[in-house]
Amino acid sequence: MVNKLITSSVIRQLAKYFFHSNYSLMFSMEQFKLTLTIKGCSGMGSANIQHTDYSRKNKQLIVMAVVVPEVTLSSSDGLAIPVIGMGTMSSPPVGPEITKDAIIEAIKAGYRHFDTAFVYRTEQPLGEAIAEALRLGLVKSRDELYISSKLWCSFGEKGLILPAINMSLRNLQLDYLDMYLIHWPLKLSEEVRQMPAKKEHISPLDIKSVWEAMEECKSLGLTKGIGVSNFTCKQLEELLSTAKIPPAVNQVEMNPLWQQKKLREFCKARGIQVTAYSPLGAFNTKWGDNRILECYVLEEIAKAKGKTTAQISLRWLYEQEVSSVAKSFNKERMKQNLDIFDWSLTEEESNKISQLPQRKGITFASIFGLHDWLLQLDAED
Repeated sequence: MVNKLITSSVIRQLAKYFFHSNYSLMFSMEQFKLTLTIKGCSGMGSANIQHTDYSRKNKQLIVMAVVVPEVTLSSSDGLAIPVIGMGTMSSPPVGPEITKDAIIEAIKAGYRHFDTAFVYRTEQPLGEAIAEALRLGLVKSRDELYISSKLWCSFGEKGLILPAINMSLRNLQLDYLDMYLIHWPLKLSEEVRQMPAKKEHISPLDIKSVWEAMEECKSLGLTKGIGVSNFTCKQLEELLSTAKIPPAVNQVEMNPLWQQKKLREFCKARGIQVTAYSPLGAFNTKWGDNRILECYVLEEIAKAKGKTTAQISLRWLYEQEVSSVAKSFNKERMKQNLDIFDWSLTEEESNKISQLPQRKGITFASIFGLHDWLLQLDAED
């Protein structure tokens, strides 16, 4: 934490941006001084008050803020994505009230980027949490938040996509999304009720026609940006060959033990922002494991730096210019996951991480079924 006594001009700017509606802006430098406590980094960032304290005796208002850097996305009219977001999927599922309460705590901690999907069944509690945060003054407007959701595979055909995004918007009680992603590059028939699915109920996605409908979602103002998830280089090439609006984001599994170097380089060269899911290995889920949190190399680096293994993983991702969504409903771990911006990895530490053995954690076949063409997709980079 670094305390800074802010000049009067900066105070006026900060007051306009930071203050909740229950704080009056009717003050002057003569009335009290403002001490801003920032934990963050240089460059672009969004900030959030964690705690405020006003003492009438010494006329001092103390603001404690977390600054989360943002990256401006291509093909999205200046839309910026906070580099760390909160994932909302739980496996096994938890109740909607637990999810809602955790999201409100995350907003208090400084999160402004929230990731959901139709299939997660967390759109409704996320929408309720946003409404509650606005009511409480935790955020001044919906525009302070970056909300992404995803098109589920059952709606993976052109005529179903507008109804699907409108259903997500109703669930979220929002007029627009910041980002709408194609969840997986495949189509499920309406008969599918559980996973894995039968071979005859799964088919490749018609990327061209589906992307045309995604572009329409953006042109109608239903989402500020459009992107994909779980797309390989080959699938991105197919999409880019016909797209009028290129995808702004590709959300994929990524962490120090599945570094996706080829895909990252491919996306960077084409202006596609990579967002990492399962940055901590998705421990305690059906598909995840503890290989990140119990990785000896990461543990040793964390011990030397006085950090957690999770913080080392998230910092490594940030240094690869990758945004990430990490799911934790624990208040302290939420805060720890944001505490990665005022320190860095050494070159030696980064080299050790780059040499870790690699293994994909989430595969098409493990989720949708051990079918030949899905195994072929898993073999692609």
